Amino acid sequence: MQDQQFTNKKALLPFLKRMFGYAMKYKRWFYGFMFWITIVGLVDAAYPLVLLQMIDGYMTPQVEILQQGGAVDYQGIWKYIGMFMILGIVQATGVLFFVRQAGRIREYIVYDLREGMFRKLQKLSFSFYDKSASGWLLSRLTSDVDRVAEVISWGLIDCLWGVTMVIFCMSAMFIYSWKLALIVLISIPLMLIASVKIRMLVLLYSRKSRKINSEITAGYNEHINGVMVNKSTAQEARVGSDFGGMTGSMRRVSYRASLYTAAYIPVVIMIGSLASASVVFFGGNMALALPTGITVGVLAAAFDYSTRIFWPIVDISMFYARAQGSLSAGERIFSLIDEENFIKEKENLSAFGRINGDIEFRDLSFYYEKENPVLADFNLRIKAGQSVALVGATGEGKSTIANLVCRFYEPTEGQLLIDGIDYQDRTLHSLRDQLGVVLQTPHLFSGTIRDNIIYGNHKATDNEIISVLKQTGGEEFIEMLDEKVGEEGKQLSLGQKQLISFARAVLADPRIFIMDEATSSIDTLTEARIQKGIERVLEGRTSIVIAHRLSTIRNCDRILVIQKGKIAEDGSHEMLMQQRGKYFELYTRQLRDEAVLAGA
Repeated sequence: MQDQQFTNKKALLPFLKRMFGYAMKYKRWFYGFMFWITIVGLVDAAYPLVLLQMIDGYMTPQVEILQQGGAVDYQGIWKYIGMFMILGIVQATGVLFFVRQAGRIREYIVYDLREGMFRKLQKLSFSFYDKSASGWLLSRLTSDVDRVAEVISWGLIDCLWGVTMVIFCMSAMFIYSWKLALIVLISIPLMLIASVKIRMLVLLYSRKSRKINSEITAGYNEHINGVMVNKSTAQEARVGSDFGGMTGSMRRVSYRASLYTAAYIPVVIMIGSLASASVVFFGGNMALALPTGITVGVLAAAFDYSTRIFWPIVDISMFYARAQGSLSAGERIFSLIDEENFIKEKENLSAFGRINGDIEFRDLSFYYEKENPVLADFNLRIKAGQSVALVGATGEGKSTIANLVCRFYEPTEGQLLIDGIDYQDRTLHSLRDQLGVVLQTPHLFSGTIRDNIIYGNHKATDNEIISVLKQTGGEEFIEMLDEKVGEEGKQLSLGQKQLISFARAVLADPRIFIMDEATSSIDTLTEARIQKGIERVLEGRTSIVIAHRLSTIRNCDRILVIQKGKIAEDGSHEMLMQQRGKYFELYTRQLRDEAVLAGA
């Protein structure tokens, strides 16, 4: 999967702008967050002012009284203690509320991103899944969402608190001593310039890290699912070595990203320490000069402000580091959300009524790659209620024909008509709601057998379920409806899973029934049971059957031999056998192979 990349130096801006768009969906919480973080910033900036007033308004006069032999008034200190306590209470309250609001915003952004991606995944056409690994998709929904949510919640706290602190502290310093304020002000752009230089390196290695992480996730998922193949072909050492190579690359690029991220704090500490030392040096000289340039209280407050500004700059720098580390994750999330859907519905479409099942391919062409068309000027008419089998070698276009009927793909040229209507002029849901599809590899969802059978018809009664199971040869499940199937149906055999998927398709009462190699991977006994059910189920329904075992399609009304996207032969089993053409050759060869296997 090729991810959208923000490769210019302004990469962070579009990312943050889009993330703020998600935060602004919850304006009340966001404005409450801004209010309380402003209050906390004001309180933080007020501490040095109280210190200044305590030194100049209380401690210095008391020292002079003490030097003149007078008694010290200790009662006056309680006023400042009370002020510090009030500031502390207000600060704690503000922190409580802005952290609460930030947590709310984070969880709702996580919800919005995951729901948006999942909904998009449900709408995307099969062409998207043809080029996307499941591990790639899983990492978008999990770790990447967590990364970007951290930026807009806790990262936002650090950044906004840092900005408000810098503004309030610098304003107070300029009021009391503009000379010392200039010293601190000069240090701020130096810190930011150093951060800008380093963050480009963080961005580079963060992107590489996330890309390799997706490959690792996809590889892990693939080899866990394929562990039986690895063991049976003695490839454990090789795949382990390959996986070790990927994790080694991940270690190297992640180390570089962590190294440059860690460089933020030392750089800011060094520059901030120089600024604080300069304030002490120049401010001390000003306080000792005659006439006095500044009071001791102002010097103490200026030093306090210089150290307080140091930490907000650290937090702003950390926000940059966190944002850069999350930028590549954000790029991947938004590349999925922005993925173009090739199955597009026109606006204000009406729905199909009850479909009769008449299907027509009219001058239809389709390709995955333009230079390699799968179907070209393909024409086929299937009458309502007719059963049609598609046979031929792998890659000739059989599954593509079925997928086009399901509108998993759409024609690149020409039309596909259902009951004489171009199906692109009707809603997608109203078409698929009347389809029944059974695939070669059945998929069951976690839950009970009942849950899986009624998946396409949640209003089905137990009597309807039992009737369908009897109809499709799945009587064994009648007493097992509430048993768990396990993850992806691992508690059941392949044949049992296929029987359940067959019953699921039939229970939805489809008008068009499609079976794509549905019996090729199951045992002959289960195939025989399904075969009996097929004959009953297909009555009165338009059906398209793709079969590897030709013996299962002898009773179809029509058999089409597909070669290179064209209909090479068309007729009933008896007609095609009499022609002694391609179908005759395929059928007799398969009979001989089965006889050889039976003799063996």
